Amino acid sequence: MKPMSKQLNFAQQMDEVLKTLGSQRPKLLLHACCGPCSSAVLEKLCRYFEITVLYYNPNTWPAEEYYRRGEELKKFVAQAHPLGVTVIEDHYDPQEFYTAVQGLENEPERGGRCTVCYRLRMRRAAQYAKEHGFDWFTTTLSISPHKDAARINQIGQELEAEFGIRHLPSDFKKQNGYLRSLQLSEEYGLYRQDYCGCEFSAKARG
Repeated sequence: MKPMSKQLNFAQQMDEVLKTLGSQRPKLLLHACCGPCSSAVLEKLCRYFEITVLYYNPNTWPAEEYYRRGEELKKFVAQAHPLGVTVIEDHYDPQEFYTAVQGLENEPERGGRCTVCYRLRMRRAAQYAKEHGFDWFTTTLSISPHKDAARINQIGQELEAEFGIRHLPSDFKKQNGYLRSLQLSEEYGLYRQDYCGCEFSAKARG
């Protein structure tokens, strides 16, 4: 595993990577949890990459919520990026999530259960990227102020080493990214959920 830079934060690390790309526009697989979280990320990255969005979120509960988020994502991409971005919806099997987090059901949000959930979804993204010839992969997860960017990027580096697909470091909430996602959500009339998606988080919030 490559050591992470101690001098630059993750947003700065990403900017350094982007500077090296020039006009190449390599293929990037972007794991996305929903439309609002994708909005500012796509706005920032589309000029640098040929992007395919992967909607893989077995953690999302209930099923109606999963499908609603997926439809909002597709609607946003069709409106904002009609020619440049493809959305791939992967399979939806909540049991994959429940099996992965067994024993961690009572963990607080941002605890061990969340780390396992990040890894589950990001691992699928790295695997898909490897199988389909992508150059890079990353996730929208770091745009949330409730998500730990250090953990997300650590997982990304480990998966880069495992699959041989470059992970784009990120902290998309930085540089006004989260605020921009709020603006774009309002502009496009996107449904914004009030919990991360999983049953345990929703029930903990009452």
